[in-house]
Amino acid sequence: MDHRLKRHVDSMSSKSIVTTDKKQAILHSALQLFVNKGFNATSTASIAKAAGVATGTLFHHFPTKKDIMNQLFLSIKQEFATNMVSSTDFSGDIERDANTLWQKAIDWAIAQPLKQLFFLQYSMSADIDADVRKQAMNSILGFVVELITQGKQQQIIADIPNALLLENCHGQYLAAIRFFTDNPHLGDDEIHRKASFRLFWQAMKA
Repeated sequence: MDHRLKRHVDSMSSKSIVTTDKKQAILHSALQLFVNKGFNATSTASIAKAAGVATGTLFHHFPTKKDIMNQLFLSIKQEFATNMVSSTDFSGDIERDANTLWQKAIDWAIAQPLKQLFFLQYSMSADIDADVRKQAMNSILGFVVELITQGKQQQIIADIPNALLLENCHGQYLAAIRFFTDNPHLGDDEIHRKASFRLFWQAMKA
């Protein structure tokens, strides 16, 4: 490769890394501030200051504070989904696979207390656009939709519209992580962990 071209490629790559780092710094700072201070009490200036970037840089990546919230929600949902499916071998047994995903989801929440609090505070909030929540549920968590569809086809899961079933899944999960947040000493208790899934599954099965 021509040395000048190589320097150009290296320069562009370096700029891309810096841009990504700044964007991630903004999202990380926003996460902390939204959880600790609330969405309305957090200014874009305070996010930029905490992230160590200029306010103009923040607006380059995110035109509005709502855009930061929406992107933060999607990025955390993606991390959550990736964690659930990574190294998961789906057996084809709907209840067993659902339990595996449920327990991994609880594990993730316990291991990520700040992101868990973000979910608890904002998953049902009007501060996140409805179409963004729909994207997270139907696209990022598409494997859950597929599991539900298979369960309904096998008459294992109740024949209820997917949108309602997904909202029920979400509500049950938030209730479970709220319980384990309030009772951290029970996070590794097998009885309570199994019971949390049993409550969820009873609300889902046919």
